[in-house]
Amino acid sequence: MGKRRRNTGNFLLLIGLLVVSACQQDQRGLVVGKIQNASDLATTEFTVDKIVHGTKTKKLSWFIKLSEARFLAYSQAKIKSGIDLSKINADDIEIEDKRITLSLPPVKVINFSYPPSSFVEDSLISDTRAFLNTISIEDQEEFFRQAELDIRSNLAYMGIVETTQEHTRTLLVQLLKALGYEEIYISFKSDELLIDQVNLLPAEEDTASDD
Repeated sequence: MGKRRRNTGNFLLLIGLLVVSACQQDQRGLVVGKIQNASDLATTEFTVDKIVHGTKTKKLSWFIKLSEARFLAYSQAKIKSGIDLSKINADDIEIEDKRITLSLPPVKVINFSYPPSSFVEDSLISDTRAFLNTISIEDQEEFFRQAELDIRSNLAYMGIVETTQEHTRTLLVQLLKALGYEEIYISFKSDELLIDQVNLLPAEEDTASDD
C-alpha cells in the first residue's frame, strides 16, 4: 500500500514538472513573438556631419608650385542601427516566476546612406579653377568617396553600439513590464558593431584587383 502511494506521488510530481515546463515554454514562445514583433521599433538613427575637402596642385617641376586648386563642401551621412530581433529564440530567454533574462544579438548597421542631395559646396573657400589647374567633377567624386570611406571606417567609434543598446533596453523593459515581469535582465552577446562590407574602390582599381 505504501509503495503504491509513493509511485502515485512520483507520478504526480512528474506530471507537475511537465506542466511547469510546458508553461515556461509557452511563456518563452509568447515573449519571443512579442520581441520579434517589436524589431522595427528597436532601431536608432544617427546623422553624421562630414566636411569634405581636397586640393590639387599644379607644379612646374617637383619643387616649383604654380597654383593650387581647392575644394570644400559639407555633407551628411544617415545611419540606421538596430538589433536583429528576428534572431531571438527560446534558448536566449530564461524565465523564473516574474524574473526574465534575455541575451540579445549584437548591434548592426541596418542602413547607411550618404546622399548627394546633402552635398553643399562652400563657394567662399572653394577655388576649383586656379591657374592652369582645375578640380574636375571626377576629382570631386573622389573627394566624396574618400569622405564616405572615412565615415564608414569610424562607425565603430561613434557611440552607435552604446546608444542602440540603451534604446533597445528601454524598449524591451517597457514591453516586458507590460507582460508582467518585474525583474528584467538584458545582456548582449557581443559589444561589436556589425557592418556589411562595401567595396568603394574606383572601377579601375576594382578591375585590377580581379586579375
